[in-house]
Amino acid sequence: MSPHKIALCLGGGGVTGAMYQIGVLAALEDSVEGLQADGFDLYVGASSGASVAAALAGGQSIQRIYRAILDPADDYFPLERRHLLRTDLGEWRRTIVSAWTALRHGTKNLVSRVPTSPAALWDELDRFADSLPAGFFSFDAYERFLEDFFVRREVPNRFAAMPRSLRIIAYDLDSGEQVLFGSPGFDHVPVTRACIATMSVPPLYSPVRIGSRQYIDAGSAQVAHFDVAEDAGANVVIVINPMVPVIAQDVPTGHGPRTSLRDKGMFWVLSQANRISAHKLMKDTCARFRDEGRAEVILIEPESTDSIFLMHNPASFGARRAILEYAYRSTRSRVSRWFSVGSRVIEVTGWRQRSDNTLWPPAIPAGSRE
Repeated sequence: MSPHKIALCLGGGGVTGAMYQIGVLAALEDSVEGLQADGFDLYVGASSGASVAAALAGGQSIQRIYRAILDPADDYFPLERRHLLRTDLGEWRRTIVSAWTALRHGTKNLVSRVPTSPAALWDELDRFADSLPAGFFSFDAYERFLEDFFVRREVPNRFAAMPRSLRIIAYDLDSGEQVLFGSPGFDHVPVTRACIATMSVPPLYSPVRIGSRQYIDAGSAQVAHFDVAEDAGANVVIVINPMVPVIAQDVPTGHGPRTSLRDKGMFWVLSQANRISAHKLMKDTCARFRDEGRAEVILIEPESTDSIFLMHNPASFGARRAILEYAYRSTRSRVSRWFSVGSRVIEVTGWRQRSDNTLWPPAIPAGSRE
């Protein structure tokens, strides 16, 4: 293996993005002699990638995770929709009380003014706008699920106890400052709590309170991965980025195939806008790091024309398998090209191709276990 210090950086992309990352890492292990996904020098996670990074830093096998997701009967990582879509009742209680107060106050003020000026009406509407929930859902159920997974699989829930160095990026809601969980001053936070803090994407999920502060997803600022890895002394940075703009003609929707992302609804339109900005920032940052000689960056991401796979419902077994197989096969092909042309990636990492370099692993029987 390479004498270089290698950092693995895993960003966001939702559940399907995490599946893409798992498929890519499984393929890397099967392509490169001696490479272990749980053996990198540093793991940097943000958003959905934080949970994958935490599992690997905690010593879990990527092949075991990969097989568990492929097999619907496998209870190794039994994530369900109810763990991710739990209504934030506390936030909705705040919203109802605040909206009722605004309604009473607004009705009293408007009735007392004859005639009502447009400015007064907008003032009252502002009260209702400020009563909107900070998020629809909570990650509390996912945190408990992740805690249980850590206990059952003997993964430490303390950064200091992790077998490998782990950093998780989030942002302080009220200061806008980047927070690096696992670094001095923020290493007392449980790993599972840090994972849900970095996953809290507005407006879907409410900010996560830790102590007296509120934290949210890093968003496009996930390119902070590079600085974190460099500051830790890494000179090779592997970035697995599912957040690429979607080029789609046949868009899968709940109403059948459509021709535009607009037909997928508001959240996918928002997602596409975020993907466009995040991907440009990622490309620019990669180029800057390479040009300045700060680190060798290995960026692995789906083709935009293939990212249609990431639009399928991750609760569907068929969709999960399609995402994992695409990630695995495309990565095996990519690495094979690296070796065949003598890519700089091979030169920098010192990787060697596995002698048993088959294209696809043997089929895994349903219900199989380790």
